[in-house]
Amino acid sequence: MSLLSQSNSPARQGAAVLIGSFQPFHNGHLALLRQALDAAPICVVIIGSAFQARSPDHPFTWLERAQMIRSALLPADRARVRFAPVRNHHAESRWVAAVRESVDAALGTQGSRLLVGHLKDETRDYLNEFAGWQWHKAEWAAPVTASAVRDAIFDAGSGDAESTLRQLADHLPGSTVEFLREWFKQPVFEQLKPEWQMLRDYQASWAGAPYPPVLFTVDCVVRCQGYVLLIRRGHAPGKGMLAVPGGFMEERETTRQTALRELEEETHLDLPAATLRVSLTATELFDRPGRSGRGRTLTHVHFFDLGDRDLPAVRADDDAAAVEWTPIARLPNLEGQFMDDHFQMLDHFLDLELAAAPVWVEEGRAQGRS
Repeated sequence: MSLLSQSNSPARQGAAVLIGSFQPFHNGHLALLRQALDAAPICVVIIGSAFQARSPDHPFTWLERAQMIRSALLPADRARVRFAPVRNHHAESRWVAAVRESVDAALGTQGSRLLVGHLKDETRDYLNEFAGWQWHKAEWAAPVTASAVRDAIFDAGSGDAESTLRQLADHLPGSTVEFLREWFKQPVFEQLKPEWQMLRDYQASWAGAPYPPVLFTVDCVVRCQGYVLLIRRGHAPGKGMLAVPGGFMEERETTRQTALRELEEETHLDLPAATLRVSLTATELFDRPGRSGRGRTLTHVHFFDLGDRDLPAVRADDDAAAVEWTPIARLPNLEGQFMDDHFQMLDHFLDLELAAAPVWVEEGRAQGRS
């Protein structure tokens, strides 16, 4: 049973809340936003996955997405929309709390909240987690998905941009088309395209499987003193990004065996396996759909706490282009450099002190972190 009181009729009081990633903002999103503005005088747009590193699945910063949304609205409606970027968290309860806090920061704590959304699939069950908010079940009229738009964008060569934009014109606001026309000219497009192609080829290699594969990996968060062990990835996916050590399980391994093997292969961490085994403090399964661009990938994260011993020697190898002990206090400033959800892994185990996100964007200016 839903914790939200459901309503299909507009109630012009309080504020509406619209949650999405908007990668990029398309006509389906615009229709939802218009329903939200019809239902309430103010709408807070929660921009999810706000501080992710750029990737084929997250090619646009939260500020770029906010600008796309603002540009699609008439000036009178822009004044009625406030933006709140929210980072991902492994624990859904933390993410729900962050959304609530951002909405309260944008509006104050008084007034009703009308959550505008639709249950497209099982990944939208978070809409049931906002007890005390009303729920406006919006109609969804989008023949194209954001992922299909991204594929069309990256499938285009630099000389095919105009042809691609013409094909997408029926699915995107004109302002988004204009944004993409300029974005095609930016270095980031050419930087991301090889990664998109690698992931596309990787997924195509599974095309003959009798059912969609579920992949299993192991990742390692290793703390020593006030430091954590990080690698800089040497290959796609995530080439050049920060990550924790890890990799795919082999057929006859346990997850712990995979963790020890990957630490040896990628970092040559100079500690006996017996010491690492007794330092294993906790494990956690990260299984959010879409967490990896490679496809449905579950990872078993192992947390090793080495205490206050001297930092063991390390040496990069295998998939790691570099490895180093990084001060934990530096991690919040590196958030936008991590592959996939590796920053969330660190935050989950290390309880990082994260700066407050901006409260809103008004007239194109952010108050707080960008």
